[in-house]
Amino acid sequence: MNIKLVKWLGDSRERLREFPEEIRGAAGFELWEVQQGKDPADWKPMPTVGLGVNEIRIRDGSGAYRVLYVARFSEAVYVLHAFRKKARKTPKPEIDLARKRFRELVQERKRR
Repeated sequence: MNIKLVKWLGDSRERLREFPEEIRGAAGFELWEVQQGKDPADWKPMPTVGLGVNEIRIRDGSGAYRVLYVARFSEAVYVLHAFRKKARKTPKPEIDLARKRFRELVQERKRR
């Protein structure tokens, strides 16, 4: 079995570390599943961010949390962004930040 590395873009790792302990653990498990080529338990595609970008959805009594990642590249799972979702609709600044990091990742990969 081929396990992909996880690469954190921007402050995504620090943001995830601010999540409550139980949410951090769940996010870590879901990312481990993705590293192994499996789907997370609760996820949805996020084509508004970029082709192949998905959102891990985690919820508990304190609220809803999201981890946006792209796993379509062979070398790694790239975590674009992690945030607490406070409204039904994902706020535009969160989408814009993830989209910017995705575009930078694609550009960086083209330069290699």
